[in-house]
Amino acid sequence: MPLKSPPLMLLRDVQRSDLKSLQKLASVLNTVNLPDDTQLLAELIDRSVRSFTEKITNPFEREYLFVLEDLQRQRVIGTSLIIAQHGTFEAPHIYYEVAEREHYSASLGLHRRHKVLSIAYNYSGPTEIGGLVVDPEFRGGVRKPGRQLSFVRFLFIALHRGLFREQMLAELLPPLLPDGRSLLWEACGKKFTGLTYQEADRLSHQNKEFIKELFPSSGIYTTLFPRKTQKVIGEVGVETKGVQQMLTRIGFQYADRIDPFDGGPHYEAKLSELSLVKQFKSAEVLEDDLTPADVDEADRTMLVAYERAGRNRFRAVRSRVNFQGTAVQLPKETKLLLQVPFGATVGLIPFG
Repeated sequence: MPLKSPPLMLLRDVQRSDLKSLQKLASVLNTVNLPDDTQLLAELIDRSVRSFTEKITNPFEREYLFVLEDLQRQRVIGTSLIIAQHGTFEAPHIYYEVAEREHYSASLGLHRRHKVLSIAYNYSGPTEIGGLVVDPEFRGGVRKPGRQLSFVRFLFIALHRGLFREQMLAELLPPLLPDGRSLLWEACGKKFTGLTYQEADRLSHQNKEFIKELFPSSGIYTTLFPRKTQKVIGEVGVETKGVQQMLTRIGFQYADRIDPFDGGPHYEAKLSELSLVKQFKSAEVLEDDLTPADVDEADRTMLVAYERAGRNRFRAVRSRVNFQGTAVQLPKETKLLLQVPFGATVGLIPFG
């Protein structure tokens, strides 16, 4: 059973020198997760660098941005993000609770069920995993860059469980109009604020006060919305289906909550119940390299991470591994990419 080709993609913590690469990626996509705005990108990178280096002293104020680098082309092809705590007194976690209300008229013999949206706030919110962006040119394929960027967040969390909340959140994108507008925002939020979807989203990153002041505090009956708007509430967009399936497999569930801007569903899970976290292993690296002759039935593919001091503190790669008791055998190429010496400890999660 031959070893696969050397891993040519490196997962790592973002560096300030990555700004130009992220600008190029953002110019292609210009998504909510990676806006085509140099100042916002620089701020995102700076906050992540200060989080990884612990210069942000409160761990729940940290945000960790990971990048996936194609080493052959020497370019960043994707990102993913962990927000240690989404929801504070200064910037609460805001969402719509989705509920059903029943009405019955005895005189008319009519019974009706209505979906109702109620604005809600969380001031000591969950840990949020988000920011998943992959260059369209690299999506899919045998190297599965999207899955690598998704899984690396759980690997980092498993390495540092005390830095994160027990409640985990993932906000998924719903179907959007071809021009990027949100049907829910057009039917609801825009009418109360007068802002476009893009304007409101950008403003909310700096100031959420306008949501609390301008949005109605009472329940909103979705029956009043156009039918096409009602259909997308809590639904996942086509390009996000793969993420939804991955999250469901590892333990996330739809929480009957949606984003107040675009109507995208919120998926939640307990950190301790996530399958990837429960399957996390730490192991000492053996001196001998994993070669084709060493491969046996115990050989498997995992995501392997090593942390060190200085620049590029966190590095991870998808790799073949072979456990020997509490130690692990790695290919030479993996060791070189991780810059890990034998005897050091690495963290691992399955990459199935």
